[in-house]
Amino acid sequence: MKLTRPLAALVLLVISACPALAADAVYPPGLRLGMVPLVGLSKAKTFPGFENEDGSVKVLITELPSAAYGEVVAAFTANPAGSNGIKPDKIETPAGLAYFTTESGKAGTTPVKRYSMIVPGTGFSGYVAVQVPENASKIYTDEAVKQMFATAAIRKEVSAEEQLGLMPFKITELAGFKDIRTLAPGASIILADGNESAGYESKPFMILGLIGATPQAADDRARFAQEAALQIPGVRESRVTMSEPIRINGQQGFETRIDGISGKDKTPVTVVQWIRFSGGGASLRIIASAPRDQWSDAFTRFRAVRDGIQPKG
Repeated sequence: MKLTRPLAALVLLVISACPALAADAVYPPGLRLGMVPLVGLSKAKTFPGFENEDGSVKVLITELPSAAYGEVVAAFTANPAGSNGIKPDKIETPAGLAYFTTESGKAGTTPVKRYSMIVPGTGFSGYVAVQVPENASKIYTDEAVKQMFATAAIRKEVSAEEQLGLMPFKITELAGFKDIRTLAPGASIILADGNESAGYESKPFMILGLIGATPQAADDRARFAQEAALQIPGVRESRVTMSEPIRINGQQGFETRIDGISGKDKTPVTVVQWIRFSGGGASLRIIASAPRDQWSDAFTRFRAVRDGIQPKG
C-alpha cells in the first residue's frame, strides 16, 4: 500500500500527536485485553489483533498464564540493562504497569521492528506483539507504538455468547457450568464450576477444542488416545482405568479415563477424554475432570455437554 507524501505526512502527524484520539479500547473477540489501534490499523482477519490494509503491520494480542507477568518483571528487575542489545522499558497503562521491549529483526528477507509488551490482568497476563516493516517505520514509529501500548486496557468479563460464538462448533448444552473462559480464540474453551483465580482443579471442569490430524486405523487411534490422555497437562501420577472405542453423535470416537492427582492441593481426580474423530481435518477433543468424590454427578453433566456439541451451519 503506497501513500502519497502529503497523505503520509498527515497520517504521521495524527499518529504522533494523538494516536488514541480519546477513543475507547477495541477488544479482539473473546479476549479481555484491548487497546486503541493506531490510524490505518483495523481488525485482523486471521489472528486476534489488528493489521494494516496489506497485512504487513501486525499487532497480535493474546492472553498468557497469570505467572508470566511476574516472571517478566523479575527478569527485568534482575537485569535492567537487558541483553543482546535489547533494553527493557516500562509504561503506565489503564491495565497497569506494562513492560515492553523493542528490537530489530527480519521477517524472511524484510527488515522489521518488533515490539513486545506484557501487562497484568486478573488471573492472566496480557501480551502484545507488534511487527512493523522498515518501509512503514516512518509512519508507525517507536513513539507511535509506545503511545498505542499506553492505551492497553482490561475488560472484566467477556460474555459467554461472544466466547461460544467463536468456536467452530455449536455448544448447545452448558449443563450448569457458569465460568466460561476462552483458552485460544476460536480453538479451545473451558467450562467450569471453579474460576481462574481460585483454580479449577477442586471442582468439575471441561476443556473443549480441536486437534489436528488424527490416525485413521482403529489400532492407531487407541494408541493415540491413550498417549494423549496420559499427557494431559496438570494431571500427575496418571493411570489409565478405561480406554475403548465409542460412537459420539453418530461418529467414531474414543473414550479414555484416567485417575490421577491435580492442583497444588493434590486433589485426587478422575479425568475422561473423548475424541470424536473426523475423516478429514481437525477432530474434536474433550477433556473433563472432577474430584473423585464428585465424579458420578459430574460425569452426567460432562456427557450432556458432549452430546450437545453440533456442527455449525
